[in-house]
Amino acid sequence: MSGDIEDKPQPLIEHLIELRARLMWAVGAFFVAFLVCFYFAKQLFNLLVLPFKWAVNWAGLSHRNVELIYTAPQEFFFTQIKVAMFGALVIAFPVIASQVYKFVAPGLYKNERAAFLPFLIASPVLFLLGGALVYFFFTPMVMWFFLAMEQGGGEGQVAIQLLPKVSEYLSLIMSLVFAFGLVFQLPVVTTLLARVGFVTSQGLAEKRKYAIVIAFVVAAVLTPPDPVSQIGLALPAILLYEISIYTARLVERRREAEALAGESASSQEGSSGTVGPAQG
Repeated sequence: MSGDIEDKPQPLIEHLIELRARLMWAVGAFFVAFLVCFYFAKQLFNLLVLPFKWAVNWAGLSHRNVELIYTAPQEFFFTQIKVAMFGALVIAFPVIASQVYKFVAPGLYKNERAAFLPFLIASPVLFLLGGALVYFFFTPMVMWFFLAMEQGGGEGQVAIQLLPKVSEYLSLIMSLVFAFGLVFQLPVVTTLLARVGFVTSQGLAEKRKYAIVIAFVVAAVLTPPDPVSQIGLALPAILLYEISIYTARLVERRREAEALAGESASSQEGSSGTVGPAQG
């Protein structure tokens, strides 16, 4: 049948061999991307420092040189390794995701594969949207908030200047990127749950007030302890929850339309198969 699983029965050892091959491709892609990113680690780190430079300009400190420090001899080296791993994960993700899909797809029905593919594409796109929001808006805003606490010095005041450590700055921007990227997966997760019937649009709407509280709690856990980044993550999470309610409603409407189409098709088949009265 056209909707059946297309793969042939295979013994366990063949599945394990295929799994090893998929893992080798995924790990190989990550390793090659890591080597390339490590070679350009300093340039990549300079790109990550651009939001800090924008924040310095926003704070009216354009005359000041943007400086970061490291206090341990090995600190910047390990920071470059983290930058390379972060970049390699982003670059190699399409290969890793394709290998996972190729391993799982033979065990899915055709309609399941057709339903799974859009989510496989939407998930990295939404993650990149969350990362772009962090890079171009929230990181400069958070750094501007911290820069506003500086003291210029003078009579009765000590000169206090922000000099971030390279490792701590990288940890800040990476934590924000991962936090926003994960939160932006909310529509994908809720739509999948709605497709399998675990959640409904009405149930999501009724739990809206709890979702708002959870959004602020999650934002407090995933972001640095400052109100700017916490509110900045909680508000998009609430907006994405509303989008999730809408996508769940679309899934329900499509399911109802498919059910009505199936009922009409079955009724037509029943009427065409009805035998008329016998004629003598």
